[in-house]
Amino acid sequence: MIRKLLPPLALVGALALVPVTTSSLAAADVDTYKELETFMGVFERVRANYVDKVDDHTLIKGAIDGMLASLDPHSSYLEASDFQQMRTTTEGNYGGLGLSVTMEDGTVKVISPTEDTPADRAGIKAGDYITHINGELLYGLDLDEAVEKMRGPPGSGIKLTIVRPGRDKPFDVALNRERIELRPVKWEIKDGIGIVNINSFSANVGAATEAALKAIDKAAGGKPIGYVVDLRSNPGGLLDQAIEVSDAFLERGEIVSERGREKDDIERFYATPGDLTGGRPIIVLVDAGSASAAEIVAGALQDQRRAIVMGERSFGKGSVQTVIQLDQDSALRLTTARYFTPSGRSVQAGGIDPDIAVPQLSDPDYKDRPTVREADLRRHLVAQNKVDDALLEKDDTTDPRFAMTAAELEKKGVKDFQLDYAIKTLKRLNPALRTAAGGAAAKSR
Repeated sequence: MIRKLLPPLALVGALALVPVTTSSLAAADVDTYKELETFMGVFERVRANYVDKVDDHTLIKGAIDGMLASLDPHSSYLEASDFQQMRTTTEGNYGGLGLSVTMEDGTVKVISPTEDTPADRAGIKAGDYITHINGELLYGLDLDEAVEKMRGPPGSGIKLTIVRPGRDKPFDVALNRERIELRPVKWEIKDGIGIVNINSFSANVGAATEAALKAIDKAAGGKPIGYVVDLRSNPGGLLDQAIEVSDAFLERGEIVSERGREKDDIERFYATPGDLTGGRPIIVLVDAGSASAAEIVAGALQDQRRAIVMGERSFGKGSVQTVIQLDQDSALRLTTARYFTPSGRSVQAGGIDPDIAVPQLSDPDYKDRPTVREADLRRHLVAQNKVDDALLEKDDTTDPRFAMTAAELEKKGVKDFQLDYAIKTLKRLNPALRTAAGGAAAKSR
């Protein structure tokens, strides 16, 4: 979860409030200075004796990168190109493939492809490993360097080498980069139900969600049966947008709280009056690719008993990153807090459990494809809640509702089983439809 940028003066001003005195220096931990002496000793040795001459900037940046990488998977140092890359991604406009990725043991691992992007259309799946780009081995690069190689001018070609668990051999995928101008919110009406698909939490998603709800209401003549809020494969984004989206469906109550290092370092965010759906029933769809801001929305609506959460356990990224701009060309992305749902649950490494677990039967490989979650990442923050993986990942093959194969569903015209199941569930919840269905059944006898 990314918070707003803090300008350089904010950092300088904060430091200026702490006077450096002889007594404060004397009270500092002596061991810290010993460690710094060790660091400077290594720095000087490398600088003087390494086989190739290395400039000081490279050495210091490497030290900073190593320090932040030792903390958690989401803290990092951003120089000019990295900083710009982060901002363009947040703004939802960049040239690339449309992939959300992480680094695992030196290898790029796919968290999820973004809907209707080159990666999505090429069939790249969550859990895939990208080992080469245009034949060049990626092992040893950091995540920002690997992502930079995947980005480029729209229309330019790129070849990814994919290792997919369950397949005997790697395979190549040829793609063309596109201008990824994310439409973060899409909507449609199906069987009288408004479907709001939110695929990221970039800028202005809150306003776009509000516009989608108003458009659905107008198109349905003010009488939609209910709503499906689709947050599957949504990697998250901006905290304020998650709050705005949650607020659109809530009349009152807490949405999320942030808790920092100290016990009294707590900030709470609340809904404002005005449920734009008029209290109609809601189902929120999540899966293992639903992360961060998506989990805030799902957790808020679930805890406030405003929606049924359906699908699979979410990713489990329950940490807040504050982006501190150090100067015009660099910034520090630092994990500064964990977030908690209204009931006080931390989703860190545990995720949001669905109220109704529904597998994606439309995917023929759903049982064999490994899922990637926060708990799988090295050095992830410790979970605040105990996660019973045996329960959460229980075998669903014995449930008669989920006995159909992807081929059988395709013959019935069902391309998205989870969405189809959500729509049918909402229709069953509607008293008028149940009455109509009962009357029709009585007449047919």
